[in-house]
Amino acid sequence: MRDDTRRWIEADKRHGWHPFTPQDAWTDAGHQPLVLVRGEGVWLWDSEGRRYFDGNSSIWTNVHGHNHPTINAAVRRQLGQVAHTSYLGFANPRASELAEQLVAFFPEGTLERVFFSDDGSTAVEVALKMALQFRMQTGEPGRTGLVAFDKGYHGDTMGAASLGGVSRFFERFRRFGMPVHFVDSVDELEEVDASGVAAVVIEPLVQGVNEMRPWPGGMLRRLREWCDRTGVQLVLDEVMTGFGRTGTMFACQREGVVPDFLCLAKGLSGGYLPLAATLTTGAVYDAFLGDDERAFYYGHSFTANPLGCASALASLRVFEEERTLERLGERIAEMGVLLEGLRREALVHEVRQCGFVAGIELRRPDGAPFPPQERMGEAVCRAAREHGLLTRPIRDTIVLMPPLCTTRDELEFAVGALRKAL
Repeated sequence: MRDDTRRWIEADKRHGWHPFTPQDAWTDAGHQPLVLVRGEGVWLWDSEGRRYFDGNSSIWTNVHGHNHPTINAAVRRQLGQVAHTSYLGFANPRASELAEQLVAFFPEGTLERVFFSDDGSTAVEVALKMALQFRMQTGEPGRTGLVAFDKGYHGDTMGAASLGGVSRFFERFRRFGMPVHFVDSVDELEEVDASGVAAVVIEPLVQGVNEMRPWPGGMLRRLREWCDRTGVQLVLDEVMTGFGRTGTMFACQREGVVPDFLCLAKGLSGGYLPLAATLTTGAVYDAFLGDDERAFYYGHSFTANPLGCASALASLRVFEEERTLERLGERIAEMGVLLEGLRREALVHEVRQCGFVAGIELRRPDGAPFPPQERMGEAVCRAAREHGLLTRPIRDTIVLMPPLCTTRDELEFAVGALRKAL
């Protein structure tokens, strides 16, 4: 091991605290984490010079590959002008341009306003607070209820965490958050008294942290119809599914649905910088006009930061210049064919795919789940590293979510590495 690698690992173990990580195992003397130092396209290199395929797009964020020249150049240009200016009391060119481009993806008169924040949790938090304050200011103060879908995940700030349906992450904090009613399906929604409900929140087309489980076809359209009948606002959490992951720019476009609130992050900046946005309608915006008491008092220091907005604008330009979505259909089909071959592996119970997102669920050959203490998903991902693939499991489901620029040969490499690991 190189001296600098050893020094970085020692400093990490002494002072770092990693997300979603049991730290006693992380800091164990026998654990030697990878120190990632460089990226190019779909590839990452560690401090020892070893190359790996980025099989989960660096936690679902990277869109066009690492070190993309168009995005790099845009960030450098902006850095040569100014790195950060306040969005509180001031505007900046990149934020204005980005807001204009984001609303242009939707029919005129629908999503017209963009509220910027920092990450997926805060994008959802903004939508929740807007939805509740909207009811207070439109004569429906009793509509304070929120509905979410079981086993969903919407972030870790307290409001967003209240919507979470994964007990390991959220149960101990449940009593501190917002009251939320959980359902499993649109059919179950029909039994809900909607008169006191402000909004319903969902990850469209596929639940991410719920081991990449797709919703039935047409479900999102049915949910929109239910909201229209009941007056409940629809909040779509597209933090994971946005920016091409499902084959269209946004997952809701697959079923022709426009929400009342659209939450974006992760791929918004191409995976370069923290940036989030909550899009909403003119009707919602108008309810906040008037005296000072009606304003939306919420915001962050780095809201609409120019560097993040510059990278987001460059990412949208890459979608056009490289015809990303046009090419993606062929890649999605190729991924499906390659994943089909994994179904014959003894440990593979089910392969779930939605666009360029896949979950490979592992079980015993008789269909029984592995005991949690075996941590089979982690074991397979560790083995995959030895064959040049980096990804992480959700329990015993292996995630494969490559950058959208992945070629067929690179897909074959990734699936081949996973097969060897299995």
